[in-house]
Amino acid sequence: MSVSPAMRAPLTLLPLQLDGVVFAVGGRRIIDGVSLSIEAARRAVIVGPNGAGKSVLLRLCHGLLRPTAGTIRWNAPEVQGAPRRQAMVFQRPVMLRRSALDNVIYALGVAGVPRHEREQRGREALRKVGLEALAGNPARVLSGGEQQRLALARAWALKPEILFLDEPTASLDPGATHEIEKVILAMHDSGTTVAMVTHNLGQARRLGDEILFLHQGRLVERAPAARFFKHPGSPEAAQFLEGELPW
Repeated sequence: MSVSPAMRAPLTLLPLQLDGVVFAVGGRRIIDGVSLSIEAARRAVIVGPNGAGKSVLLRLCHGLLRPTAGTIRWNAPEVQGAPRRQAMVFQRPVMLRRSALDNVIYALGVAGVPRHEREQRGREALRKVGLEALAGNPARVLSGGEQQRLALARAWALKPEILFLDEPTASLDPGATHEIEKVILAMHDSGTTVAMVTHNLGQARRLGDEILFLHQGRLVERAPAARFFKHPGSPEAAQFLEGELPW
């Protein structure tokens, strides 16, 4: 018995392929000819000095920016009107003037998730990040760490294939950072690929299984995390790890 296309499982988004990607502003190349592939089930951490283009690269991958040149292709593009299959969390997430639960429910609605699924998925996401008891609290009065966990809950509720993270713990204390890292690892263990920017090299060691090192808009090095930190393969990466490049 043949299966109709509508009954087949959707093709996966990944890998995400970038070929010769350039992003320029005012004639200056912020991203300069980057080619790479982001494979499923990875934890890719992007590091590099200030001005290297890390956050811009992440926004290009997520689709918030369009490249000046080159191509960015998903294995199977998202279908317009269907629930989103990728998500992004920023350093300072925007909290809506509503409860923690309603923040998640609203995000599910915007993403195209059917109405009858939203509350259950929202409560489950809050439970996963340890905010179930705060579901009815106004989101804007939560602590910084709790707001970032709420942002992760909004993303996790979407059941994304890939999660982009832009400095998610940059403004948090060590305790809150530890909680966020636990959530990120739990999301990855549940099947979500992670692509993350961080300035925290200890965090890059803890969370990354591969490191992408950017310098002056170019992808200078890509290596397994253990090898990158022990034996960087480029002079620029070695200088960066020794603190000789500006942060």
